Amino acid sequence: MPQFLIDIRDIISQPWPWWIAGPMIAFIMFLLLFWGKEFGISANFRVMCAADGADDYASFFKFDWASQGWNLLVALGAMFGGYVAAHYFTDPGENVAGISAATVATLSELGHEVSEGNVPIVPEFYSWPSLFTMQGFIIIVIGGFLVGFGARYAGGCTSGHAISGLSALQLPSLLAVVGFFLGGLAMVHLIFPILF
Repeated sequence: MPQFLIDIRDIISQPWPWWIAGPMIAFIMFLLLFWGKEFGISANFRVMCAADGADDYASFFKFDWASQGWNLLVALGAMFGGYVAAHYFTDPGENVAGISAATVATLSELGHEVSEGNVPIVPEFYSWPSLFTMQGFIIIVIGGFLVGFGARYAGGCTSGHAISGLSALQLPSLLAVVGFFLGGLAMVHLIFPILF
């Protein structure tokens, strides 16, 4: 591999500080707002359903889905970007940064084996047999339904409200983001310990 590609790989694969990432997000949001676009990942489900003919069955899907193609490309880029980053920008066996010592201690108290720097692998979440347990059903099926329903009921997901909505100074987005944080705190401190 040429040296300049190795140098670029080393720069890209490092965690970037907030003072670089934050202004980059702000710049992208300025461009989107300038051209009258709004960013959000969950909106792509509506786009995909409309493109597949769901407008024949529900009026919710009757809209110009082709005008949202750019947002679908963002979602696909996030998926492929994650794949490329995992397979080409990390060394085999390299730990994932960002799991704090406090998270490790809390998960250990709940009986989950995890070490600092590693993504916790909780078998109760990541196996087919877990789907047929009460804990797995609650986390996978009910949790998945609530996330999908909540994103649609709130008019967007966390990225849509927290990044795009707050950038546009929308009060409903501020209320949604406050709700996301309260829901996350309730899950971590109240529901998760009861389930596990």
